Amino acid sequence: MDPGDAILRDGRDLRAVVCELCRRLHRAGWASGTGGGISIRDGDRAYVAPSGVHKELIAPEDLFAIDLEGRVLERPIDPALTTSACTSLFLHAYRLRDAGAVIHSHSIHAMLATAITTGSEFRISRLEMIKGIAGHGWSDELVVPILENVAHERDLAPALADAIRAYPATHAVLVRRHGVYVWGRDWRAAKAHAEVYDYVFQAAVELHRLSR
Repeated sequence: MDPGDAILRDGRDLRAVVCELCRRLHRAGWASGTGGGISIRDGDRAYVAPSGVHKELIAPEDLFAIDLEGRVLERPIDPALTTSACTSLFLHAYRLRDAGAVIHSHSIHAMLATAITTGSEFRISRLEMIKGIAGHGWSDELVVPILENVAHERDLAPALADAIRAYPATHAVLVRRHGVYVWGRDWRAAKAHAEVYDYVFQAAVELHRLSR
């Protein structure tokens, strides 16, 4: 058994869960280089992976603990580490959706889904896997808003908040030629949503290719 499986099966040590999910994001190709990230909420605080580090190498002592206003409650042992550039975006999902965890993926499928979509919304329906997104059935139209990318990730925060308000059924927001933010009621739901959305994005890209 993969040692990380025991961490996820137990699921109570949220610092360890953040680190294990970071390793799995990297393994899936969703956090190549130092990209991507994850945050898990624990009541009125949240654990956030630091910025600019290799996600597969993160240890529990590298994490920040913040409150839901973004104030740092606990810092990593290494004073050189800084808070994730995604932090302000994670906080919008916590405050506006009462999310329990948020995953930021640099999945190639998410990126390509935005590249084949000319408008500000990704839309698809009649896929069985859509049932894996809370509140959706297989024949429902899955709609994911798309933000235009900017030079600095933190500057996406206002647009992401607007998208969350404008699309109450969504559990994800895409960023053009960049990636996707996905959330759920807890880390297990966020993980499942991230996997389902990625399948759907890949299916859309493949269907687009086959239709040409």
